[in-house]
Amino acid sequence: MPGAKRKIGYEHILKQTIREVYDIFSNMGYKIVEGPEIETTWHNFDALNTPEWHPARDMQDTFYIEDNIILRTHTSPVQVRTMLNHKPPLAIISPGRVYRKDEPDATHSPAFNQIEGLYIDKNVTVGHLKATLERFLTMYFGGSRKVLLRPSYFPFVEPGYEVDVDCMFCGGKGCNVCKGTGWIEILGAGLVHPNVLKNVGYDPDEWQGFAFGTGVERIAMLKHGIADMREFYRNDMRFLGL
Repeated sequence: MPGAKRKIGYEHILKQTIREVYDIFSNMGYKIVEGPEIETTWHNFDALNTPEWHPARDMQDTFYIEDNIILRTHTSPVQVRTMLNHKPPLAIISPGRVYRKDEPDATHSPAFNQIEGLYIDKNVTVGHLKATLERFLTMYFGGSRKVLLRPSYFPFVEPGYEVDVDCMFCGGKGCNVCKGTGWIEILGAGLVHPNVLKNVGYDPDEWQGFAFGTGVERIAMLKHGIADMREFYRNDMRFLGL
């Protein structure tokens, strides 16, 4: 008689994505650092140049446990904790789950995964940031990726940028995925704001750095052609077997 068949499990596609990013940045000399999902408002906002009166806090409306204790809205507090406990130079990536009061739909969720990077050294420029992102996106999506930096505002970086990558589906010629522009918005980045460096005890006249962050679901959806973010959490074995 034939034996009972046992189905072999799969690594979740989000875990696959995180592991791929780990491998890319580990080869570039970055260390992986994790931190608590329950954070103080100082680590999540104030230390990152976003005091209580700052309107940018409304952009990251989150879940409060107590007056000054929240579910983190990004993994940037891990960067703050690392800088407080280590002297520069340093190069880290900080993955993890984050929380915001978003209504679930095809591109939003109240809980999602994020990966952020931080590089601190002397004489760091936007050129170093762009070269790093080009290397990462080329390794992750394949081909020879181009990066476009569009000026944008984030309170913890100056200057700040929305980062676009040339469309991997049409090669930058324009298609329905990139809405005919040839570019797809992929992450946010910028040079670390001097106030953030001061808040962690770094001298901004001596040390500079860049930071960037992207959603794990975002890059996984683009790479694998997934149209609905909610598929990651529905436990459908037909999807999870990708």
